Amino acid sequence: MTEWTILGAGALGCVMAGLLRQRGERVGFMLSARHRGHFHPSLDLITLGGRHELIQSRPRFPEQARQVECLLVFTKAYQVLDALKGLQELPTSTPIILFHNGLGVAEQVQELFPHNPLIAGVSSHGAMKEGDWLVRHTGKGDTWLGPMNQAANDWAHLVKPLAAALGHAEWSENIKLHQHRKLALNAVINPLTACHNIRNGQLLEPRFADVLEQLSEEVFQVMVNLGETESRDAFRRRLQQVIELTAVNYSSMHQDLAHGRSTENDYISGYILAHAGAQPVPVSSQLYREIKRRGG
Repeated sequence: MTEWTILGAGALGCVMAGLLRQRGERVGFMLSARHRGHFHPSLDLITLGGRHELIQSRPRFPEQARQVECLLVFTKAYQVLDALKGLQELPTSTPIILFHNGLGVAEQVQELFPHNPLIAGVSSHGAMKEGDWLVRHTGKGDTWLGPMNQAANDWAHLVKPLAAALGHAEWSENIKLHQHRKLALNAVINPLTACHNIRNGQLLEPRFADVLEQLSEEVFQVMVNLGETESRDAFRRRLQQVIELTAVNYSSMHQDLAHGRSTENDYISGYILAHAGAQPVPVSSQLYREIKRRGG
């Protein structure tokens, strides 16, 4: 049985760890130096049914990188490279699965670990961190894995234990499609909710109708330029559905900005701007600059 090592003990990383442990999988957390010498507590997972479950996991530290069998990276996009640079002893056979928001990091990871199987992960599970080692699973979703290099193709079997734990997990040879579709949702919901200091569901209020329409169209057109085949209507329906399903949630960018943390602005809205080409994207540009102005 493969041991899953989680790098990034945020909301989604902790929920994934909890769901894997519930199915009897071996799970460890790769911890930073500030955790060294401290008691490693049990993870308190609040399930979809509202129950508290204590989840046991193995603490790992960078000098133990040689023992890592499968690495799941749940850090913020801007933290990925620095976090991985401390794991240079990672075996070249160990798959690295990237679950961060946004795009533009995998290519740099490939340069850092040219021989490791590199896999992209996309998940729509809902998760919320309510305290240190206290997380709430807020919604089930789909999970997709796909190869970012040739070596990754030998690891498609990882979806079987993931599917058993998460309810859904599939392998996709066209993982870029799933990455683009998640990015499109994030590029609309995240900057708008962050700039206006609102929950996701408030985007459906009449006062946001015009800007939501304009931003959705900008993002959709950039996705089309990148090869997206989804129709405009299908994208709008998917966007509305996600906003409704996560209505009471705050987006990750909202939470980062509200707590004075760096955001993934460069990897979400920044990715849209970088791939807009000659297409005007005034709303995306304005939101990108405003997030930057506020320190994000």
